[in-house]
Order: sequence, then C-alpha cells, then structure tokens
Amino acid sequence: MPGDLQQILDQLASRAQSRKRDFRLTASKLKAMKRQQADQLVEELHEKAFQTISCLDCANCCKTLGPRLTVKDMERMASSLKMKAADFTEHYLRTDEDGDLVFKNMPCPFLMPDNQCMVYNSRPRACREYPHTDQKNIKSILPLCIKNTETCPVVYQILEQLTKMQAAQRK
Repeated sequence: MPGDLQQILDQLASRAQSRKRDFRLTASKLKAMKRQQADQLVEELHEKAFQTISCLDCANCCKTLGPRLTVKDMERMASSLKMKAADFTEHYLRTDEDGDLVFKNMPCPFLMPDNQCMVYNSRPRACREYPHTDQKNIKSILPLCIKNTETCPVVYQILEQLTKMQAAQRK
C-alpha cells in the first residue's frame, strides 16, 4: 500500500468523525436536489475519486467491515469453493445479534495478501455494491454514505468534494 494512503487510512475514522456535522449538512443540501441531478453529481465524483484511489491499494473495507451475506451469497461462494453450503457456513460464517449471516472473523477470510479477493467473481452482493456511491437514488442512502466516510477514503473524498462545492456556491 502506498505510504500516503496508509497515512490517510490511519487518520480516516477520526477525520470523518470530526467532519460528520459538515457532511450531514452537505447531505441535507443534496437531498434538496432533484434525484437525477444528485445521482449524476455523486456518480461523477465517484468516477473521479476512483481515478486517484485504488481498491487494491486500500482494501480497508475488506479488513474492517463484515458484510451481511444473503443465502444466495453464501450458496454462490460455497459453490465457487466447491464446498457444501453447510460446510461453508460452519467454517466461515456466524449469525450476528441481528440474525444476519456474517463472517466469523475479520479481515475477510478471502482477502489475500495482495488485497485481491479469492472469491471475487462470487463475492457477496454487499461487497459488489460497496461503497454504494454509484447507486441510483443516492439520496436514499446518504446516512450510509456518511457512515462509510469512516472506512472508505473514496467516500470521504466524495463528501469532502460535495462540501467544498456547496461552500463555493454560498460565496
């Protein structure tokens, strides 16, 4: 991982916490926009952010967040590993306090040392969609985006850019 990215990750959660109030204000202004306009703006910032930050350099989500797995996710992953679903569940999963299937341990058991995913083509839906900033109707998941600023430098960068854009408009 590039040294400057490691520094960013080391400070990300505390920086995101300190900016939470600003990000909430930014989100409330984004909610006032038309849906398509908000989606387009965030998607453009998403594309721009991913030009500077690579998931393969970071993998912070795979190291720190446990995705909720659906039964389909579990079955697809088990199949790709040529395991029976019951064996896969017993070996890798547990049921959390909300009744959701999650990995027993973090970092993700399928994260390899080079930050590649061992089961990339059959990874859970939550992993496929993360960090969610290219989804349609972004306004419906803004609280999740704000939470994800603590884990994902791309999401932090997007919210930071939106905040700066809104500040520039006020001037």
